[in-house]
Amino acid sequence: MKKSKRVLALLALLVMLASLTACGSSAANSGPASGGSGKTEGEKIKIGILFSSSGTTAGVEQAMINASKMAFDEINAQGGIAGHQVEYIHEDYASDPATATKKIQKLIQQDEVLATVGCYTSASRQATLPTLLEENSLLVYPTYTEGEEVHPNVIYIGAMPNQQATDYIPWLIENEGKTAFLVGSDYVFPKTCNKQAKILIEKFGGQVVGEEYAPLGSSDFAAIVTKIKQAKPDFIYSDLVGDSIVAFYKEYKQQGLKPEDCPIASIATDEMINKAMGNEYAAGHYTSMNYFETLETPENKAFVDAYYAKFKDGSTITTLTEAAYDSCYFLKAAIEKAGYPCSTEDLIAAFAGLEMDAPQGKIKVDEENHCTWLYSRFAKCNADGIFAVIYESESAIRPEPWPQVVYPELGGKLPAKPY
Repeated sequence: MKKSKRVLALLALLVMLASLTACGSSAANSGPASGGSGKTEGEKIKIGILFSSSGTTAGVEQAMINASKMAFDEINAQGGIAGHQVEYIHEDYASDPATATKKIQKLIQQDEVLATVGCYTSASRQATLPTLLEENSLLVYPTYTEGEEVHPNVIYIGAMPNQQATDYIPWLIENEGKTAFLVGSDYVFPKTCNKQAKILIEKFGGQVVGEEYAPLGSSDFAAIVTKIKQAKPDFIYSDLVGDSIVAFYKEYKQQGLKPEDCPIASIATDEMINKAMGNEYAAGHYTSMNYFETLETPENKAFVDAYYAKFKDGSTITTLTEAAYDSCYFLKAAIEKAGYPCSTEDLIAAFAGLEMDAPQGKIKVDEENHCTWLYSRFAKCNADGIFAVIYESESAIRPEPWPQVVYPELGGKLPAKPY
């Protein structure tokens, strides 16, 4: 009798193991082609958030972290994505591109995220590209970019140069004068943007009278400002980033330069930077962004009110904050369009043509490339430290990568289409 019971128990165990094996095979076959296994009912969708909470760009990126978390919290409160709650996993790459590589590997390989929203500097974004291609994973990148790279595993939510500089530079030449001095941080984004700026300045009858770069995070601008004084330009075209912006503006004023004589025209100075440096240094200077916190749209009012109700950390909403927020909602829409679970290829393809009523206005991901239709706006900082918009496009502008997109991991060769 005992032997019979043991035989029956063994048979029952074999039947159970066979059933589990069959279920596992079925789940694996129904899952994504790459980037993870099939999901069961009620399982959370894992999404990475890759922004710095330490290092020289942490001040800029904190609001991007906040906006991403706020967006996913709102999405979860609304029922999640395709019936699944979002589990977001934040990694701090400490303002260091090499660390960005390690963190994206961790998110993909260990946490098995479906996609990642993140990176601020172009250097950090480019550091993730080999891993994204090797692991066939997706990065949704919120920051404005130099526009000479469109990668098959990246969706670019930030501005292309034609949405930030193409209207801005001729306006500066017409209204401030023909001579410009270029100042930037010493890495890919500023150097590439300044290369393009020189083409535009010359095209519209201007002249570059100086060009200088400072190490990323530098706070010593005495020598550069002295060179500016000697060159006597009509305006300074600046693509300094992070903490260096504050140091540069302060040195500019301390050496006696005035915005009414020679304004700084930036493509990276935002509301948070103004707050950090103080009104006395910010007033009278220009900046070009797709979004400003003061925009009067219903969507922006709801966004601003929700952000400041949720976060009391002293952070300030900027165009990067809005872009990070938009990135999360675009990702949600793409997952739902692709159908969940989905392959990385289907997820990327689903972004094409997606539209959204964002805080800045109606925007969409282009059908032909991985970039986003955005507004062009530029503003002048008033005495209260507020950006007063002096120009805005009537509608979102089609993104135009400049002058030809490059896929670094493909040896510079372009596939027929990014999608």
